[in-house]
Formats: sequence, structure tokens, C-alpha cells
Amino acid sequence: MATLLDPAARGRVILVGAGPGDPGLLTVHAVAALEMADVVVHDGLIDPRVLDLAPAHAQRISVAKQRARHTLPQDAINALIVAHVRTGSIVVRLKGGDPFVFGRGGEEVEAVRAAGLPVEVIPGVSAALGCAAEAMLPLTHRDWSSAVSFVAGQCKGLSDQDWSGLAGVGRTLVIYMGVATASEIAEKLMLDGVAPDMPAAVLERGTLAGARAMRTLLADLGPMVEREAVASPAIIVVGEVVLLSDAEDRLVAWAQVAENLA
Repeated sequence: MATLLDPAARGRVILVGAGPGDPGLLTVHAVAALEMADVVVHDGLIDPRVLDLAPAHAQRISVAKQRARHTLPQDAINALIVAHVRTGSIVVRLKGGDPFVFGRGGEEVEAVRAAGLPVEVIPGVSAALGCAAEAMLPLTHRDWSSAVSFVAGQCKGLSDQDWSGLAGVGRTLVIYMGVATASEIAEKLMLDGVAPDMPAAVLERGTLAGARAMRTLLADLGPMVEREAVASPAIIVVGEVVLLSDAEDRLVAWAQVAENLA
């Protein structure tokens, strides 16, 4: 019986996680899927070296999304994928990180299935896992954290969401898409009971050239993001495990921040 990774099986979609950026973190299955692609529908932050793994004849279509500005709305992306599959093409939908971690992979699978077409998902190394590993920042640790949560920092109604219990002693919180709302996120967490001196890290461009891993305290998170002109892609990690990372303390004097919080 043919599998979806059989080049002879035409007219299908393969959702592929491209990982946090470094092509070396692609899975073997991801590389195989790219090598047989007729069409690659990709996010905007995909490393060009990853796109180069597709055949020269493969059509490459960017559906880049940025805050408040999308090349195509999600419904149009779904329709685009389905239209190409119906021509008999092997369509690789290439998504940063993992398709099912804030990647709208579930919505795209539903759309393809609703059209009666075959689809497979190849997982990728999520941004949280890849960036934290590069910074030597364990998201869980027997002595420091027995739970980790993932949230999106750009969701509508941020102030109305209940994040109580997601961060604090013995817990790690990873925030995707939180650079633009870092100050609001810090304020929200402190209002929900997280101590102002809880360690926090910003991992910018993880696994890519120019990556930065930066530590501070929660109360200084917003000012630090502004001081250091942090830009996406970046994730925020809040929790005591941040103290175990290799992030450089070039951003803020811890003693000074603690004194300001007193």
C-alpha cells in the first residue's frame, strides 16, 4: 500500500514543520517531502537553504504573515493549497517550527479533508524547543520546574485571558508572538500573582545567524525588549529555569533591577 511519501502518489498535501530556522534541524521525512514537492507553500520566515531542498522546477509560493498584515488570509491559503492539489500536484505546506504549535496546521488539515483530499503531517522542532536548547535553557528540570505551558502573546483579548497558574515557582511559561506586547504580558502576569523578580528570557532568532539570548526580571521585560530593539522571531520564557541558561547578562545588572523593584 502506497504511503503519502511515495512519489507516485499524486494529488496530496504534506504539512511539514521546518523547525525554528536552522536547516540541520529538519527531520529526515521533512527533507524527503521537500525533495518530491511540485509546489511549496511556505511561511515568510523559512530559511532560504530549506527552500533550496525542493527541486528547481517546484513552484515556491510565499504566504508570509506579519503582525496586522497578512499576504493572504487563512481561508485564501486553504483554497490555494486545495486548488494546487486538485491539479495532481504534491503540495508541501512548509511551516516554521511545528505545524500544530501556533501554526494553524489544524485549520489547514480540516480544509484539505473537507475537500476530500489526502493529507499528512510531518512534525518539526518547535521554536520553544529549538531556541531553548540552543540557549541551554531546560524548560523542565527536576529541581526547578515540573510543568511547562505555551501561550500566544498576540491573541485578542489578552487582558481578559486567565493565565493564573501558568507561571511561577516550579512552572515555566513560554510565550510565542509576544515581542510587541511584552510590557502588557509582564503586567498581566504580575497582576495574576507572578513575582516581579521572576527570571525571564527573550530568545531572538533562535538557531539562526544573529541569535540572541537575553535575561532579565519580569518587571523589566518590556523595557528590556525596547532597550535592546528585540525583533521577531522571538519567544519569551518566564520561570526559574531561566537562571540555568547560557543567556548573557549584558542587558541588565540583576542587583540594580532587584533594588529598583524593592
